[in-house]
Amino acid sequence: MRTITTTQELAEYCGQAANHPYITVDTEFLRERTYYSKLCLIQLAMPGTDDSGAVLVDPLVEGLSLEPLYELFRNTSVVKVFHAARQDLEIFYVDAQVFPEPLFDTQVAAMVCGFGEQVGYETLVRKIAREGVDKTSRFTDWSRRPLTDAQKTYALADVTHLRQVYEFLAAKLEETGRHKWVEEELEVLTNPDTYITEPRDAWKRIKTRTSSARFLGIVRELAAFREAFAQERNIPRNRVYKDDAMVELASNKPKNHEELGRARLLLREARKGEIADGILKAVAAGLACSNDDLPQPDRSREKLQVNPALADLLRVLLKAKTESASVAAKLIASAADLDAIAAGARDVQAMRGWRLEVFGNDAKALCEGKIALTAIGNDVKVVRV
Repeated sequence: MRTITTTQELAEYCGQAANHPYITVDTEFLRERTYYSKLCLIQLAMPGTDDSGAVLVDPLVEGLSLEPLYELFRNTSVVKVFHAARQDLEIFYVDAQVFPEPLFDTQVAAMVCGFGEQVGYETLVRKIAREGVDKTSRFTDWSRRPLTDAQKTYALADVTHLRQVYEFLAAKLEETGRHKWVEEELEVLTNPDTYITEPRDAWKRIKTRTSSARFLGIVRELAAFREAFAQERNIPRNRVYKDDAMVELASNKPKNHEELGRARLLLREARKGEIADGILKAVAAGLACSNDDLPQPDRSREKLQVNPALADLLRVLLKAKTESASVAAKLIASAADLDAIAAGARDVQAMRGWRLEVFGNDAKALCEGKIALTAIGNDVKVVRV
C-alpha cells in the first residue's frame, strides 16, 4: 500500500496516469469542526486488475503540493472517475478553483442505468464487481497519523473496485446511448455556484413557519452574519448559533444585551463578545430595512391550482415510464414537480433536456387529454386517444 508524501512522487505518478484513458479518485476528509472540509487523504488508481497502480496521497505532509494532481484534473484526455463526487469536488474547488475534466460520477451513471436512487458504492461493488467492501474504518479520524493498515485497505478499496464499476457503467451508457443524460446531470456538479454560499443568500435555506417579509428580513441579516462569521473563522455555522435559535431571535427581536440574554436556544458563547454584537447589529439592520428591500417569500407554488387526480395520474405515469426506461424516478421529477405540472406549470426540470424525452412529452400529453393510462396485468401502458 504505497503512500505518496512528496510533490515529486505525485508528479511522477500523475505523469504515468496521464497515459491512461481514466483514473479513479476518492478522498477522506473531516468536517465536524470546520466550515470547509479538511482534506486528509486522496486515493488514486489507474486502470488494471491489481493494486500496483493504486496509491494513497497524504495531503497533510508538510511541503506536499497538489498541483501535479490538479494538472491531471485539467488534462481532458483522461476521464476522472468518482462516486458521489459532490463533496470531493467542493474540496478541490475551494482549494484551487479547479474541477476534474472530463468527470464521471458512478452514482449518477448508476441512477441513469436503472440501479435505483442514490445507490451506494458498496451496493454497486457487490452487484457489479461481485466483491464486498469492509466499511468498519469509515468513521475513523482520518487526520490522525500514522494511518492504520485497516484504514489504508478501506481507503484503497474505494478506488480499486471503482475501476470495474466505471468500466461496466461506461459500457452500459455506450450501449443505451445515454452519455448525454449523465453529462447534463454533471453540469450541476461542475458549476461553481453549487459550492459557493453567499452570506446574503444564506437565509433561503432556513425553514420558517411564517411568510412575514419583516421577519424574513431579520432572518436574512442573522443568516448573513452567521455565514460570514463561520466562513472567516472556518468553523461550522451551527457553532455560531443554530437555525432554531435564529428563528427565535427573529421572533423576539432583541435590541440590547439584556434582551439577548433571555434567549432560550442561544449557545452560551453567543451571548457575549463578537457574536452577541453581530446578532444585535443584524436584528437592528433587519428592523431598519425599507419595505422595498425586504425579501419576499416564494408564493408561486401557493398560487398553483393543483388537480389532485391529475397529479396522481402523473405519479403513475412517472412510475411506468421510469420502470420502462430503467432509470431512477427521483432523477426525473420530484413530487413538487408533478404537482406543478398538474397545475399547468411547464418550467420545471422534468420538462427539459433528456427528461422531456423520457417523461415530459407524455406528461404534457396526459395533461392535455391526448393520452390515457391502462393497466395490463402488472404493467401500466400509455394509450393514445
